[in-house]
Amino acid sequence: MQRESRSGADAPRPSGAKQASQAPPVEKHADGGDDRQSWLSGQLRGLPSRVASTHRWHRRGLAFAAGSLSVLAMAPFHFWPILLLTFPVVVWLLDQPGSPNRPLQSAAYDGWWFGFGYFFFGLSWIGEAFLVEAHIFGWLLPFAVTLMPAGLAIFTAATLVLAKTLWCPGPARIVILAICVGLGEFARGHLFTGFPWNVFGYALTGDPVIMQSAALFGIYGLTLWTVLICGTPLVVLAANTRSTRPMREILLPIGCLSVAPLAGLYAYGLAVLPSDPAAMVAGVKLRIVQPSVPQRHKWAREKQGEIFNDHLVLSRQNQKGERDDMAGITHVVWPEAAMPFLPLATPRALIAISDLLPDKTHLITGALRLERSAPGDEVRPSVQPNSKVFNSILVFGPDGGLTTLYDKLHLVPFGEYLPFKETLDWLGLQALTRIRGGFAVGPSPRPLLMIPGLPAIGPLICYEAIFPAAVVHGSARPGLLINATNDGWFGNTTGPYQHFHQSRLRAAEEGIPLVRAANNGISALIDPYGRVLNSIGLNARGVIDVELPMPRAPTIYARYGEYCFLFLVLFFALAVIGPTSYSIMQRESGS
Repeated sequence: MQRESRSGADAPRPSGAKQASQAPPVEKHADGGDDRQSWLSGQLRGLPSRVASTHRWHRRGLAFAAGSLSVLAMAPFHFWPILLLTFPVVVWLLDQPGSPNRPLQSAAYDGWWFGFGYFFFGLSWIGEAFLVEAHIFGWLLPFAVTLMPAGLAIFTAATLVLAKTLWCPGPARIVILAICVGLGEFARGHLFTGFPWNVFGYALTGDPVIMQSAALFGIYGLTLWTVLICGTPLVVLAANTRSTRPMREILLPIGCLSVAPLAGLYAYGLAVLPSDPAAMVAGVKLRIVQPSVPQRHKWAREKQGEIFNDHLVLSRQNQKGERDDMAGITHVVWPEAAMPFLPLATPRALIAISDLLPDKTHLITGALRLERSAPGDEVRPSVQPNSKVFNSILVFGPDGGLTTLYDKLHLVPFGEYLPFKETLDWLGLQALTRIRGGFAVGPSPRPLLMIPGLPAIGPLICYEAIFPAAVVHGSARPGLLINATNDGWFGNTTGPYQHFHQSRLRAAEEGIPLVRAANNGISALIDPYGRVLNSIGLNARGVIDVELPMPRAPTIYARYGEYCFLFLVLFFALAVIGPTSYSIMQRESGS
């Protein structure tokens, strides 16, 4: 075990009978105040040793519990103070490995169990997708809700191994943990197609003021600050409960590593967040439609006409549910796969769209698109072994003709395509969308859509909105982001709320307003500061009519992307290397 030194005052301290016997006597007052203070001091002092128990399953269970509780920091709870308890557990586990002779192996086990708890409860909503057609996919549910968290937990295992490799005593180790967690989350968001869901940086962004810091650092940069802010206070207090140092010296690390950064993030948000609503683009009025079609009906052939007609009916209603002539509406926005058939191959659908739209009004909708490989192919995507089917955003003009389109670029593994297709096909598996062979990938880089009456649009389908720094490709900057999605797969769970919150962060990071149309919710208009101006809740049916906010000037993050994160990693690294090198030089000169 490590012992506390002058250069590492908050390093873990051993506890036990011998230490307790050396404790100075406590003067007891009539009100019992000092007794309570002594009890609390003893509890804090013993925390590191109790957490770092050498009992293998005790450690793993505690790591699992800490990861599980950390989910409360994410949407829809946004209870970020829970990380003030869970991140110190990680620090203490790294301080005293369960296997002293194999510290890296111990760190890997601790990290994996922490990550498994975090992803198991944070992604539990995935199981809902396998119950939509339970007679086909239900048997896969136990595998889906355990294997995916188990795989993602490998990233947290690697994170703690890296942290243990660089570990040192004192407050510097919390900075090291912040760097390693940030790098681990960055890797999770990019490797193997990436899945940056519930990145730890989202913890602080439930507050719209602190959310503004995403425009400086991005979500990965906020992850570093989150670990530093939440990992410091309890670790420092537990290490100094019996210190004879002045209280101001004990509180100094907490002030520098936790309180000051949190206050700085908040102060920046107050400085940039305007009190007045954003200015609106002249002459634009959007109608966002949310039909709330049950997912079990979405792909049923006998329901296709009914679903399409329901979109038409809702589009002719105002927010009060009253039928109107769509006067003043310039653009109608439908969600992902609003037409669960091939509209470009269905003349009756194009005629109905033409009848719906007034002069100069356009429809922006999610739909399927077939690219035939040879003349005479069938138009049903389920029987197209030699044709490409795209998950697309299609834009129709008032005459029912196609104006422009976007084909989804970043597909969902197992949902929209099968990795290792030949092997899994042989096993009889298919994607949840039940499109033979899965969807085809659209062209890269992501194009901007040019639609009459609107600024250039950055199109995003479904979970494409969760990838920071990837919502805009190339140097051309859009004036609007449109996210067409279908969260009906995930029922009334935390999933739709988490997805919605991550979409909000893309607007705040880029300084660009975002229009979100979701089948079952949450549909909304989000301004360039991430504020929700109007919305339709989960599982509600209706429309909202909204004006379009103007974008901000390009944010720091919009200009430099993940270089902001890398710069922050370098800054944190220098904050560790500088004082550590100085301390070593002082010791050497003294000897």
